[in-house]
Amino acid sequence: MNLSILIPLLNEEESLKELYSWIIKVMQSNNYSYEIIFVDDGSTDDSWNIIESFSNENPNVKGIRFMKNFGKSQALHAGFAKAQGDVIITMDADLQDSPDEIPGLYEMITAQKYDLVSGWKKKRYDSVVAKNLPSKLFNWAARKTSGVELNDFNCGLKAYKNTVVKNIEVSGEMHRYIPVLAKNAGFSKIGEKVVIHQARKYGETKFGMERFINGFLDLITIWFLSRFGKRPMHLFGAIGSLMFIIGFLSAGYIGVSKLYHMYTGMKYSLVTNNPWFYIALTTMILGTQLFLAGFLGEIILRTKSNEARYKVAREVNF
Repeated sequence: MNLSILIPLLNEEESLKELYSWIIKVMQSNNYSYEIIFVDDGSTDDSWNIIESFSNENPNVKGIRFMKNFGKSQALHAGFAKAQGDVIITMDADLQDSPDEIPGLYEMITAQKYDLVSGWKKKRYDSVVAKNLPSKLFNWAARKTSGVELNDFNCGLKAYKNTVVKNIEVSGEMHRYIPVLAKNAGFSKIGEKVVIHQARKYGETKFGMERFINGFLDLITIWFLSRFGKRPMHLFGAIGSLMFIIGFLSAGYIGVSKLYHMYTGMKYSLVTNNPWFYIALTTMILGTQLFLAGFLGEIILRTKSNEARYKVAREVNF
């Protein structure tokens, strides 16, 4: 199978029929063998019934319905697990991503041998203040932190080799950082393609300004996980040990200094009257806690079980 088109969605009943017809037109004009996987992330409108109608008329259309809204990352994770195509294309259901971009993305994966190609919405039709400027700042921070040179991490239109999606773990709200996850998994050939961005035709966006705040927090998380996720003791243990040693040596110096003053008959004060004693003691306590945090992190990594992050209510054509 050439292509798996993966579309996560939430309450997009108005755009689904137009999007479906557009994708089918592109598939037929290019003679692709394909599957279209709709992942309904807990829609409360008529989206699932529309998806079922597509699947009844076309066996290449498949659907996954979550019991409630679990988030885009979980929807992508569920779709990646089911995808069978040599190339997987992800796109949003709001018609802001153009299916006409699919052949170009497919060509970059198959002919130019990219592992992953991310869309770049160079010309946008969103609010400059509410979305464009925060997005530019967010993308700059993501580039500097991750080392992945992409201009638009947030673009939902991406293409992947099948082996990429089968070897990355998308959880939480990490869908923005799939290229970083791919790089950390060993897939180094990551490209970018300028794609058309269309103004939203129906409904309202499901993402507000909070997505940028969450995005920055997730960026810190993925930076930490990429460096210390497998060995938390290397960070917490090292810092904790260093702090404990500094505190211990400082407390020892204060004690030895008092004994020296007593021995020589010089004026001295109680150790507990010295503010540096409490600083040293606090440093030792914090160092011990950080060391234990690293130790506990190592234990958790070795004993954790992979619990399901979402619940599927129904599936069609799988």
